[in-house]
Amino acid sequence: MKPTFKTVALIGKYHSQEVAKPLLELGKFLEGREIKVMLDELTASQINTGRYPVLPLDELGEAADLAIVIGGDGTMLNIARAMAPHDVPLVGVNQGRLGFLTDISTSTMLGTIEAMLDGQYVTEDRMLLDSRVYRGKEKMFEALAFNDVVVSKGTKGGMIELEFRIEGEFIHRQRSDGLIVATPTGSTAYALSSGGPIVHPSLSVMAVVPVSPHTLSNRPIVIRGDSKVEIIVQHAADPRVYMDSHSSFDLREGDMVQVRRYPHPLNLLHPAGHSYYRMLREKLNWNRE
Repeated sequence: MKPTFKTVALIGKYHSQEVAKPLLELGKFLEGREIKVMLDELTASQINTGRYPVLPLDELGEAADLAIVIGGDGTMLNIARAMAPHDVPLVGVNQGRLGFLTDISTSTMLGTIEAMLDGQYVTEDRMLLDSRVYRGKEKMFEALAFNDVVVSKGTKGGMIELEFRIEGEFIHRQRSDGLIVATPTGSTAYALSSGGPIVHPSLSVMAVVPVSPHTLSNRPIVIRGDSKVEIIVQHAADPRVYMDSHSSFDLREGDMVQVRRYPHPLNLLHPAGHSYYRMLREKLNWNRE
């Protein structure tokens, strides 16, 4: 039996002037179905209404049965990291450009979400990455990533020299602009533009993709999702690690970035009939029959 959602968190794209109207329309619609509506603090500050309870994002994850996000994929990335630890499923309404994660349009939003609330949806678990930076034995930084973890040369130019290990086993050293460790979700983001493969989101794997490697034999590799990846900075002028391009940490030579699968997957809800391959055809403009 499909679960009944009694409390829904509405979250809008930050600093978007267009988000207020669909958010208020959706809030009114949900109230009509006797569903409790809650907002996060940033969303509430944009739509200027005292109609709904307002909570910090982490507390919203504890209180809600479902989160509906109106924005683009960047907004979904932020909210995914906050909701995954609380096992709150997400629905995405697209107000961005490509919309790999936000697959409901604002023009059909109310009808589509009504059908989903009636149980007409499909579920999809997406993995996240738990990334940590170690300096010797001391943990310096930790963050989640939904798309990817990127160890980069930084802004001062030149290449970065890295050592790459899987489960403690030395794989290779490389000179490049950086190294991407991507989830299947992130395989259609930075990793794709760097020559990595498109990975179906149902697979429990990670794609490791070098960015402009100096040696052409340094190629992308797909590894088991439960692998422990270690990237050690050998030499670089200004090395940094980025998690989804939203969190970052300045590295030093000798620092190790460890990446593992986060134990709590994110649960995405899609309208009934959702097809990942159809989405790829539409978003990537592939030829059709």
